[in-house]
Amino acid sequence: MNISTGTLVTVKTTCSEQNPIVLVVDDDESLRLAICELLESVGIEAASFASTKALMDADVLDRPGCLILDVRMPGVSGLDFQSRLTASGISASIIFLTGYGDIPMTVQAMKAGAIEFLTKPFREQTLLDAVSKAIEIDKERRVQQLEANANIALYATLTPRERQVMEAVVRGALSKQIAFELNISEITVKLHRSSVMRKMQTPFVTQLVRAWQSIPADIRAIV
Repeated sequence: MNISTGTLVTVKTTCSEQNPIVLVVDDDESLRLAICELLESVGIEAASFASTKALMDADVLDRPGCLILDVRMPGVSGLDFQSRLTASGISASIIFLTGYGDIPMTVQAMKAGAIEFLTKPFREQTLLDAVSKAIEIDKERRVQQLEANANIALYATLTPRERQVMEAVVRGALSKQIAFELNISEITVKLHRSSVMRKMQTPFVTQLVRAWQSIPADIRAIV
């Protein structure tokens, strides 16, 4: 086993090339090491930490994968840590473990985006299923973020008028309607629309709509 509390094996690949890693945070050393051994037995890389502070000090949250957090720990609890990540704009797939779970606590965790909330003791297969689900969700989120970042960069190349035309096109307005709304000729609308499709690298309107939806609303509002 290449796992020790608060330490990681050196990885030479870039973040995007790295395999998923599961970060286990629990003040019960025997439990977190047992979880790491379970994960490694099915080929999943894992690292264990005795506290959320130790996890933050390791600076590994940008790695693809998921977190397994104990709800109740000395210092910052798992639920508090989830709130801090959200407030910092950090998205993470989180599985909570607890020996004291109750319905309000479960609801709070799931509303905040937790993938699963498991009560100790738990079945090994139940945890493995939850980890598999959490990793897949994280992978999809990262793909969507890469797509959004690319579309934001392309959107930045549009002129204010092209952004107006793009907004009208994605809501289904016809060229003559757009011309009336913007007080420009229909030919000018078509020229702007063609430029938008080219700059956004979207040959079809359906792709343009998807690109528009991936761009945060506050950025789309800038004209």
